[in-house]
Amino acid sequence: MEQVIQGWRLGPEDIDLVRHWLATEPGWNRTRLSRELCRRWNWCNEAGQLKDMACRTLLLKLERQGQIRLPARQRPSPNALRNRQRIEVAHDQSPITGELSSLRPLCIEALGERHPDLVLFRFLLQRYHYLGLRNGVGENLKYLARDRQGRALACLLFGSAAWKAKARDAFIGWDVARRQRHLARLTNNTRFLILPWVRVPHLASHLLSQVCRRLGADWMAKYGHTIDLLETFVDRERFRGACYRAAGWQHVGATTGRSRNDVDNTLRVPVKDLYLLPLTSDFRRRLCA
Repeated sequence: MEQVIQGWRLGPEDIDLVRHWLATEPGWNRTRLSRELCRRWNWCNEAGQLKDMACRTLLLKLERQGQIRLPARQRPSPNALRNRQRIEVAHDQSPITGELSSLRPLCIEALGERHPDLVLFRFLLQRYHYLGLRNGVGENLKYLARDRQGRALACLLFGSAAWKAKARDAFIGWDVARRQRHLARLTNNTRFLILPWVRVPHLASHLLSQVCRRLGADWMAKYGHTIDLLETFVDRERFRGACYRAAGWQHVGATTGRSRNDVDNTLRVPVKDLYLLPLTSDFRRRLCA
């Protein structure tokens, strides 16, 4: 019976291949297994990069379902180590106030994995964002915004879109098959942090507008495909979503207050408002193709 995991269609022959390699290649670790599977399945993004992190998550889900048994980890997960980092990074906390015009031109930089500001970016989100920072699996972009004097102002992180969202899916008008096929053309603004000592009217909406204008081109440069639609979930108990509305995002609904981990229908989480921003005028046609 065919199943879809991490957006990839798996048939019985695919599960048999995984089991065969686990039985016949005892020297392979989890990384080697995921990369070999990506090569066999030709599972790559549009830039030709193996989607081995998505494949690794697929393997973990198969293991949780009892369909396979993965080899023991040879070392702690690098993502887990990064998530536990508490290294203090020197940063200026001098108050930044006044008019937006006094800070411009802003420098908004997309941070690659070897960018010298990446350590600062992670530290700031871990320290000052109420959700902290966890390294997501899959495609993502990180932005650090500075003012004309080089002072850090804000961090923005875009990552994998929600697998399902009733209001979003109704807004797009796609069915399950099309959602599975085109979900990579959406991205979620999973973190947006204006640093707590920055008090500048209209800065948040201005930053969102500037980043959203360039995000499609940045995504194309990094991953070989563009983005058609942005989403974000705003905790209505904490925020009003005013900066998203001011930047042209549309409120389309809210979550039900249930977690995706709520298998017993007992776990309650804060209700979040869902905002969307199309980046292409024909996004429905493209996403429903």
